[in-house]
Amino acid sequence: MMPSLPDLSQIPPIDQRGVEERAARIQTRSLKGEGKLAALKLAVSMLDITTLEGADSPGKVRQMCMNAMRPDVRAPEIGPAAAVCVYPSMVSVARKLIDKHASTVKVASVATAFPSGQAPLALRIEDTKFAVEAGADEIDMVISRGKFLSGKFEEVFEEIVQIKEACGDAHLKVILETGELQTFDNIRIASELAMGAGADFIKTSTGKVGVNATLPNTLVMLQAIRDYYRRTGRMVGMKPAGGISKAKLALQYLIMVREILGKEWLSSDWFRFGASSLTTDLLMQLRKQSTGNYQSNCYFSKD
Repeated sequence: MMPSLPDLSQIPPIDQRGVEERAARIQTRSLKGEGKLAALKLAVSMLDITTLEGADSPGKVRQMCMNAMRPDVRAPEIGPAAAVCVYPSMVSVARKLIDKHASTVKVASVATAFPSGQAPLALRIEDTKFAVEAGADEIDMVISRGKFLSGKFEEVFEEIVQIKEACGDAHLKVILETGELQTFDNIRIASELAMGAGADFIKTSTGKVGVNATLPNTLVMLQAIRDYYRRTGRMVGMKPAGGISKAKLALQYLIMVREILGKEWLSSDWFRFGASSLTTDLLMQLRKQSTGNYQSNCYFSKD
């Protein structure tokens, strides 16, 4: 059965002050001891390690894949990461290496004219199909923010439906680009549209704009996932992306997920970090937990 446009009139207005106050309270929370160690290891396993630059090369992608499979070569019990994320042209490079090592790391690819989404729908569909045929397990698409902000919600919904169909068996992550949506109410509406259209994950950002993932924006999206699950019984994943570079902040995101969605979502099947720069700080914090001493970040790969 084809998805149908959600009844947007039933979406409750967002209490902006309440969201910001709750996010601020979460920032005061922390984990200690064994709980912190377990959470740091969990965060590493939730990383989508990414390279999305014009200068990407097969060699750079292969090195990134090796880092994802073994984040810390001196600590094989840490990792692997959840996925590597590349442009469609590099999917086959990543797929070949991941398969060679029989790794559980997924191959994700941005598609649909990332990061702007400013291309005809037919080209965005072909972009998606190309990535899937090259071996992508997951597709990260961007919504048409211009259409959304113009109130063309049905067009945005239908585009997501068609991209989801083009994904075949690959999972679809729908990027809302929350930094451009202007209000919490818009973030909530976009979340509902994406989930109703079949998104397997909803994702905050491309990492290519001034404002990326924030605790308040993510909180709104997590609440949308919770309410959608209560209505439909279908779990949808969450991926904050961009601007998360410190382990302390990553753990606050995990605390928020646990409080709003429950422990079932504390798995790479349902929660990811789109933040390659986070990897080094997580590994440094894990080394501190294990040895009692910090180690220079020069001992960890930054690729």
